[in-house]
Amino acid sequence: MKRRLLATTLLTAGLLAGALLAAPARAGQAPASAQSPDIPLSHHDRVYAAEQFSNTVSVTDPADNRLLGVIRLGDPQPRNLSPLYRGQVLVHGMGFSPDHRTLAVVSVGSNSVTFVDTATNAVKHTTYVGRSPHEAFFTPDGKEVWVTIRGEDYVAVLDGKSFEEKTRIKVPAGPGMQIFSPDGKYGYVCSSFNPETVVISVADHRIVGRVKQASPFCPDIAATPDGRQVWLTQKDVGKVVVFDARPPFTVLKILDTGPITNHVNIAHNAKGSFAYVTIGGASEVKVYRTDDFSQVATIPVGSLPHGLWPSGDGSRIYVGLENADALAAIDTLTNQVVATIPIGQAPQAVTYVPNAVPEGDGRTGLQPLGTAGAAAHFLLADATGGAADAKAPTSVTLFDQGLSQVLQASVTGLEPKRPYVLALAAKPDGSGPLQPLAAFTANPRGAAIVNALGPIRQIVQGEDEAPRHYLVIASVTDGRPGAPVQVQAR
Repeated sequence: MKRRLLATTLLTAGLLAGALLAAPARAGQAPASAQSPDIPLSHHDRVYAAEQFSNTVSVTDPADNRLLGVIRLGDPQPRNLSPLYRGQVLVHGMGFSPDHRTLAVVSVGSNSVTFVDTATNAVKHTTYVGRSPHEAFFTPDGKEVWVTIRGEDYVAVLDGKSFEEKTRIKVPAGPGMQIFSPDGKYGYVCSSFNPETVVISVADHRIVGRVKQASPFCPDIAATPDGRQVWLTQKDVGKVVVFDARPPFTVLKILDTGPITNHVNIAHNAKGSFAYVTIGGASEVKVYRTDDFSQVATIPVGSLPHGLWPSGDGSRIYVGLENADALAAIDTLTNQVVATIPIGQAPQAVTYVPNAVPEGDGRTGLQPLGTAGAAAHFLLADATGGAADAKAPTSVTLFDQGLSQVLQASVTGLEPKRPYVLALAAKPDGSGPLQPLAAFTANPRGAAIVNALGPIRQIVQGEDEAPRHYLVIASVTDGRPGAPVQVQAR
């Protein structure tokens, strides 16, 4: 009897030990805690991208990196200019609920948060909020949704079930993005108009800390799953600020990352914990260790990388390519792009939702990409010729809206804080009279995002028997265009 009991005890201990060895590593990916188990990549997962000019949300299966379709939240121009238009405009920000069943999609132009069922792709509710909201995310307990109202000076707090606004948290004007500590104790809200991030107690909505930013313009912020650090991007000066996630919220490091530094997110794998940062002006993603802040990789990904998010097991990072209408998948162990997936126009925020579709193929309600993927692409090079192998400093995408296009230029290589004009020239070298499209001022890194609207593709490609014109960037002196500094390369 004692031998049988001993054998049973040993067998049970062996089974328990085996189970512990087989259990998933607890390396939890953002925004979950490091104590949460990783979720292996599967066909139940989904990658979502908010697409600003087609007003769609693309839905991708990461198991085979295949676009399944789009959720159409609105129409492109000119249909969305009607006073009777009821869809969404400038689909931009995105978050998801802790149970992975609901997306929160922010549309900047229609001041709305659209809540979408991840299993059915159906809109569950739309909440209209203040002027120009930017991002939305659920608190870790799912009880609230915080929406940064960037066009004003507060965070709108919505009920996590009814999705109705229940209160507001006063913050410095222009709140850009919020994220929460993994334990749900703090909300970190950076600013797009003031050089200050505030730390808010989630329990009572009171500001309990303030962190100096490197500049007034922060578009994105991320917290590490271990609860130790917060990383935020500074788009205008091309930097990333890292501060202690716990009181007194001391700045730990300021990294010089590059022009048009867009979004940051955290991934943990067998090699450690890493911050991935999209550098829009360089068309790259830079990778930094979170323990010593050393840079370990620079990954070319495609034109104007913007939002990014890790898979549930940290094996991949998905990156929206704003001027390429595409989603890039990066293997985090090799830091190589393993797939590029065509999606909608000008992807902004990206989220990866593990187990978003527990059953079925998750295609209900999805529509084909269609014209949402139509665009033309150009490069502008140094007008003086420069080095033959020099990288073109400016990329231009013309997002098709029917007869007209939305032009978006990702401009670099200019003198900081100087005025310029994006224009049309009759000659390839930019000489002669110019027809201005958009005036702008280069940011402190000599970069800018420039937009214009019109039948521009037909003009620069010489369609419809019209004389061909060429895109140029010229300096401005005393309000008048001067000599071109960049000209259309192709």
